[in-house]
Amino acid sequence: MRRSPYPTALAFDRGCGRAPLLARGTLSAQLLWVLTEEPQPVPQLRTQALDLVGSTADVLRDDDVQLSLLVLHELHHRGWPGVDDRWEWHPDLVGLAAVLEDATEAGLRALVADRLPDAPAPRDVPTALAELVQGDDGPSMSRYLARTGTVTEYREHLVHRSIYHLKEADPHTWAIPRLAGRAKAALVEIQADEYGAGRAEWMHATLYGDTMRGLGLDDSYGHHLNDVPAITLAWANTMTLFGLHRRLLGAAIGHLAALEMSSSLPMRRYGNGLRRLGFDEPTTRFFDEHIEADAVHEQIAAHDVAGQLALDRPALVEDILFGAAVALAIDAAVTTHVLDSWAAGRSSLRPIPENAAGVVSAAAALRQETKG
Repeated sequence: MRRSPYPTALAFDRGCGRAPLLARGTLSAQLLWVLTEEPQPVPQLRTQALDLVGSTADVLRDDDVQLSLLVLHELHHRGWPGVDDRWEWHPDLVGLAAVLEDATEAGLRALVADRLPDAPAPRDVPTALAELVQGDDGPSMSRYLARTGTVTEYREHLVHRSIYHLKEADPHTWAIPRLAGRAKAALVEIQADEYGAGRAEWMHATLYGDTMRGLGLDDSYGHHLNDVPAITLAWANTMTLFGLHRRLLGAAIGHLAALEMSSSLPMRRYGNGLRRLGFDEPTTRFFDEHIEADAVHEQIAAHDVAGQLALDRPALVEDILFGAAVALAIDAAVTTHVLDSWAAGRSSLRPIPENAAGVVSAAAALRQETKG
């Protein structure tokens, strides 16, 4: 197998002239290069990954780890244009993913180790989830943007969140076939709303794209991957990690419950902030739609999905609380990075390497706008 130069890139836009995905280290460079070729044995990638996770101080903030994991995860979502679909379940890539996922899961468990309550009785899981959400003391992006956020800051926020929201709901949907009875029916009810209740133009991912375009951003799927830091990739990777693995079903459901239970009021603030800046209803619709939807979903997720799963499978109670705690903590980590960057007078987005000729990033455009 040929060795790639660094940085390498993988085009994900089917030749439409947009920026290719750029590697962030030797592992992601090698992986992106491998994916341009026919499936073949690549056992050395797992060895490289073991070396990488063994030497990094924080896997959740390691660009090479998190980009490599996202590249592998995307093979299970929409895939990469020009990449052979047989790579999805290639045993060497599955082995590589296992190394990166194990390290990421360990990082997530360490992140919430001192935040997890004692496991409640199964019947008390909805109450425990509510207490966990109410006790969250992470920084509030929605308060900041609603009160003082600028258009440029809103755009940066949308760029970060696009990594998930342009495929909103997809990772949690993997939990549906792993549930039964009341919990399954309730999750289907939530996800049906996420997917627009049969109307493509009301899918939440579509509405998010409308908001991005309203603020002058490119809403193409994957377009902003080069722009966001490792912690944002880890935020998105967490959802796919929980959704992909049946053994993490409880974590996936707890994660979903925490998202739904902590969403309605912030969504109102985001919409109000955009209205303060003069944006119209089509641009605020994504946030406005979530105010009512998430107020309903909060009860369904807490009681009919997570609560029922706890009753059906008491052994999953600790995992449900773990997933909820991770949802709050990893979101807080992204928010802290963004707000700290702004407080220091710099962009929260990544600079693109100078040798990446021809790549026009959101980060570069927003920095230029700020200077202007």
